[in-house]
Amino acid sequence: MVDERGPAVRFPPPFVFVAGFLVAFLLENLLGFEIDGEGPKLPQTVVGVAAIATGLALTFWGLATFARARTPIIPDRPARELVTRGPYRFTRNPMYVGLTVLYAGLALVLNMAWPLVLLPVVLTALTTLVIVHEERHLREAFGPSYEDYCRRVKRWI
Repeated sequence: MVDERGPAVRFPPPFVFVAGFLVAFLLENLLGFEIDGEGPKLPQTVVGVAAIATGLALTFWGLATFARARTPIIPDRPARELVTRGPYRFTRNPMYVGLTVLYAGLALVLNMAWPLVLLPVVLTALTTLVIVHEERHLREAFGPSYEDYCRRVKRWI
């Protein structure tokens, strides 16, 4: 039985990452805090670009898997299905893992340390404002099936 109230998340979760990066950008402009004071070297840029590509791929794989299941992507409506295939076999939150890797990759490419410093705050906000509500909804909606899924698959990786 699906909980018709949904998880009660009233904004797209990527906004948490955008807000974190905006705060980091403001701090960077006010205080400056580069990863490498001489600018990003090739290895840093390569790792950053690879992280951006990996993050985008994982995020879009998660989005496409939700779209194929015809379940809401933005958690403002109730889930129609407990999605456990595709990237959801490896992590319960592939879109958030992807956005985290993308966020870190952007920090590397832009040579900004502040986003990396703020990343734990961003992930704590995401967990508190989004994930806790989503998990409550999924427990109520799918009961033992969701509990079994949680035992098999980690929240992150």
